[in-house]
Amino acid sequence: MDQESTAGIMFGIGAYGLWGLLPLYFFALQPAGAVEIVANRVVWSLLFCTLLITLTRSWRVLGAAFRDRSVFGTLSLAAGLIAVNWLTYTYGVTTGQAVEASLGYFINPLVSVLLGVFVLKETLRPLQWAAVGIGFVAVVVLTISYGKLPWIALTLAFSFGLYGFVKKRVGPKVDAVSSLMVETVVLAPLAAATMIFLALSGTATLAANGSSHFWLLVASGVITAVPLLFFGASARRLPMTTIGLLQYFAPLLQFIVALAVFREAMTTDRWIGFSIVWLALLVLTADMLRNARKNSLARKLAKRSKRATAV
Repeated sequence: MDQESTAGIMFGIGAYGLWGLLPLYFFALQPAGAVEIVANRVVWSLLFCTLLITLTRSWRVLGAAFRDRSVFGTLSLAAGLIAVNWLTYTYGVTTGQAVEASLGYFINPLVSVLLGVFVLKETLRPLQWAAVGIGFVAVVVLTISYGKLPWIALTLAFSFGLYGFVKKRVGPKVDAVSSLMVETVVLAPLAAATMIFLALSGTATLAANGSSHFWLLVASGVITAVPLLFFGASARRLPMTTIGLLQYFAPLLQFIVALAVFREAMTTDRWIGFSIVWLALLVLTADMLRNARKNSLARKLAKRSKRATAV
């Protein structure tokens, strides 16, 4: 591999690795609940992004994003989706359901395929249909196992899938930091009001559990922004096929943390359900690699044909 590809893989591992270890951070924030954690995450992310934009002198780019109605409207929708995602994920981890939370991000690639069908009207290849069908069977098995619909996993999968879909509509019009800045600006009033309400009601932990707890919550701004920056750096250097493979790294780490650190229970039927999900992902990955190879070959043949024509 060349240096750019190597750097892209390292940035990708850094991004998905940090996302995969987030449950340990949320565990360290106890006794803060999901609502307080997300409210702090929004407010401190806003301050951190303000600092980054100041250092990189990107205020003009940010101003353009705010003035463009289509960009601002799209990012406002993205802000709502990521707020739902953050709240659901934090709630799952802080209430002893980190295994189900990891399931949501395993299912996410299948949701992205479904969005392609129902929103973009794409035609699926046979292996993609097979992966979706296997994934549906897995959800049924896990529903029977949990005794209820795994709503945490499904909410995470669909909210993040829709978030990614909405963000793609913005595309190259706004960079990662400016994008996060707009989203946090949209969410900041509600987040600040939530922090004030929790403080007035005596349930806030920000200033009530010592300096270490205070600074851990303040650090949520950095912990939110840094993986996003790493991901942006990775995405610029790597093809989507490689990014698609790296994305499994985060839920795998979350799953390992849930079992090895949090000691969450995994019954036999849940192992079966997860195994079916992993089978669906294996089929989807095989199709992705096969299609990437086919497209690469087609591009090479097209180049050769142009050269032959030029001669």
